[in-house]
Amino acid sequence: MSSAKRPGTRQPGSHVADSHDLIRVHGARENNLKDVSIDIPKRRLTVFTGVSGSGKSSLVFNTIAAESQRLINETYSAFVQGFMPTLARPEVDVLDGLTTAIIVDQQRMGADPRSTVGTATDVNAMLRILFSRLGEPHIGPPSAYSFNTASVRASGAITVERGSKKAVKATFQRTGGMCTHCEGRGTVSDIDLTQLYDDSKSLAEGAFTIPGWKSDSQWTVQVYAQSGFVDPDKPIRDYTEQELRDFLYGEPVKVKVNGVNLTYEGLIPKIQKSFLAKDKEAMQPHIRAFVERAVTFTTCPECEGTRLSEGARSSKIGKISIADACAMEIRDLADWVRKLAEPSVAPLLTALRDTLDSFVEIGLGYLSLDRPAGTLSGGEAQRVKMIRHLGSSLTDTTYVFDEPTVGLHPHDIQRMNDLLLRLRDKGNTVLVVEHKPEAIAIADHVVDLGPGAGTAGGTVCFEGTVAQLRGSDTVTGRHLDDRAALKESVRKPTGALEIRDARTHNLQGVDVDVPLGVLCVVTGVAGSGKSSLIHGSVPAGADVVSVDQSPIKGSRRSNPATYTGLLDPIRKAFAKANGVKPALFSANSEGACPTCNGAGVIYTDLAMMAGVATPCEDCEGKRFQPAVLEYRFGGRDISEVLAMSVDRAEEFFGAGEARTPAAHKILQRLSDVGLGYLTLGQPLTTLSGGERQRLKLATHMGDKGGVYVLDEPTTGLHLADVEQLLGLLDRLVDAGKSVIVIEHHQAVMAHADWIIDLGPGAGHDGGRIVFEGTPADLVADRSTLTGEHLAAYVGA
Repeated sequence: MSSAKRPGTRQPGSHVADSHDLIRVHGARENNLKDVSIDIPKRRLTVFTGVSGSGKSSLVFNTIAAESQRLINETYSAFVQGFMPTLARPEVDVLDGLTTAIIVDQQRMGADPRSTVGTATDVNAMLRILFSRLGEPHIGPPSAYSFNTASVRASGAITVERGSKKAVKATFQRTGGMCTHCEGRGTVSDIDLTQLYDDSKSLAEGAFTIPGWKSDSQWTVQVYAQSGFVDPDKPIRDYTEQELRDFLYGEPVKVKVNGVNLTYEGLIPKIQKSFLAKDKEAMQPHIRAFVERAVTFTTCPECEGTRLSEGARSSKIGKISIADACAMEIRDLADWVRKLAEPSVAPLLTALRDTLDSFVEIGLGYLSLDRPAGTLSGGEAQRVKMIRHLGSSLTDTTYVFDEPTVGLHPHDIQRMNDLLLRLRDKGNTVLVVEHKPEAIAIADHVVDLGPGAGTAGGTVCFEGTVAQLRGSDTVTGRHLDDRAALKESVRKPTGALEIRDARTHNLQGVDVDVPLGVLCVVTGVAGSGKSSLIHGSVPAGADVVSVDQSPIKGSRRSNPATYTGLLDPIRKAFAKANGVKPALFSANSEGACPTCNGAGVIYTDLAMMAGVATPCEDCEGKRFQPAVLEYRFGGRDISEVLAMSVDRAEEFFGAGEARTPAAHKILQRLSDVGLGYLTLGQPLTTLSGGERQRLKLATHMGDKGGVYVLDEPTTGLHLADVEQLLGLLDRLVDAGKSVIVIEHHQAVMAHADWIIDLGPGAGHDGGRIVFEGTPADLVADRSTLTGEHLAAYVGA
């Protein structure tokens, strides 16, 4: 299996402490794992492979890494643990030989408007100290350079309880760097009032055009109509200046409506709290469409988007302000910091230089510190998180990575491989969940899970070296050397999408015609401007369906049936067959078991100990009231339908007395993207990253649009699944759709009808079109990095 020795089998004369060189897992049963027992060598690079949903993340993240974190948390006092997240012990019999686990996952960084690359990596904190020491004119402490800190002034009397009490006059002042106009966001929102109401109507006539605001019974509308500040029977355009000010900007105040005390506040602050404070991606489609229609975000005119106050922008080192420093590409900023020679801040400069050099080394030198953290791709976010670990002096640590090659061009994968090997060579255990053959090739040890996904997976199919994996008969072994061939003939475009003078982010006045009616792949090294070109110039609209990398939101109450809208036709079919309301067949509504409120489990909070979830005894985990389960459709109750797999449900709703065309169509799309094994009621929280991406793709396939824009659809896909994805893309194009794919995977490039390659480098070295043409022309040309790697891939 490996040169690693089992505990207790030590060489003569070796120390007993040197015998603990394995992580032993025995009887792991998290999610779909079926009593997995495995030994993982320490201080080696182990890669976990298998089809999407085979149990890789369940073993590596939910078992090994989760137990390591839980054990570390238990070393703190009960008082401290009360402030920490509580972690339950994974479903496993024995976990032995664990070391401290550092998880570097693909979770997108917080989309808070004030979170930037600089604040997320502590580089901004170091720059603020630097400018507070060296900046001229001196404007104050580090907080004076922070766009997250507002200036505060206060004065008054305080009572000092020392001996005899006496009042003392005190003043307090804190200088912050926040721009007062945009409050540190860099943008200001402008609300189009014509999208909120029809000013020719009165409130009583239904003037509001906001989704969900109905005049007759809606409490929100009644607050305005009965507030006494405006006349509900007068058209809005006839309001006096005072009435309009109260209507739009009134301060919160208590009013009595139908005998009930409610809070009245102006329409603009109400809209800002109700709609603008929420994540747009989490909104229902019709609400999101309203927000996009009614609200425009423009660069703050006072700080010009820098988020900083005038004082913070005026303080400079040489000719550079902190706003200038944050706007630079990080590699240019590293060069600027290197030229600073000031003995008084020497330790700070050393730390700052090291961190900035880590950005460049990891291939993120093209970013700037003022880039909003929420705009980073999954791969970029993961590499940003890696930065703090690169220079770490810690050894004998377990580093856990979730597909670190995501979002990386083949040219950049070698650099990532070198970083993983460096971490291993320092004496660390490196565990990597990965699908790319280039990353699997550097493994010391490979664990292949499968053989299938979901209930068909959860077992260890293979352990050994990469060479042994190639000779094995597992799905990964058979597909490891798969190479997609170039097409013999490509489709002819039916039209073109003209993009002219595109200058989003680093694009340098790009002019390009994106062909329609074909499979067009946009590629280039990370940071070359692919997403800027496509998402910036082809906005999702009436005819464009955009499937990006943003994660799907969902609690454990959400499942594939609720997320895709499949449950609606199923509920209606049950209701029609039984002559009752559809709401009865929702575990989140009237049909929910009253004991567990439709969750299926009862949670017991044990303070700083991990909470316990036990199946509900009344509904036996079925989530519905017993009376609801007596209603049947096609011989099945609603809980039995939710327990079906997609493939089984497709048969069930496709023919016979249970035939439901609306449900069958959605199930077909789920099956098309390779999710036939999922059960309809499986909580979204248990799905892997690849499964979530495909679930999102299946949902959008039902959208009416002629152009599909897909952002790295191979993320989280096994080599065997990529073939199925290519078949799906072909079916979309053959059905008359235009498919534009932003992708690095050579199999997708080889399968394309047309390739647009951006580069030649990243950041200001990119942003130009370096090739347009067919894959065969790109391979023959070999003038770009993509061309070289694609030629090597197809063996040309």
